[in-house]
Amino acid sequence: MKQLIVVANIIAIADKIDLIKSECERLLQPTRAEAGCLQYDLHRDNENPAHFMFYEIWESREMWQKHIASKHLQAFMGETEGAIEKLTVHKMTKLD
Repeated sequence: MKQLIVVANIIAIADKIDLIKSECERLLQPTRAEAGCLQYDLHRDNENPAHFMFYEIWESREMWQKHIASKHLQAFMGETEGAIEKLTVHKMTKLD
């Protein structure tokens, strides 16, 4: 089974940037400890401080789906409700 690459873009509402940044950072440690997580990196756009991006590599789509249901990701969604202007998630496969 091929690995799943995920690119998740989060655009924070202007007055919620600090909240989004701290909540994104809180996801790093527990997610990296999840079974099937091979890489989980948080980035911030150099031109737009409201734009955050996660680059993720998972062993499989099934492992990523377990991440989506995890307590820490569900807590993130609750804590950031109403603070995100736009969220896009791209699920990709590396071409060799």
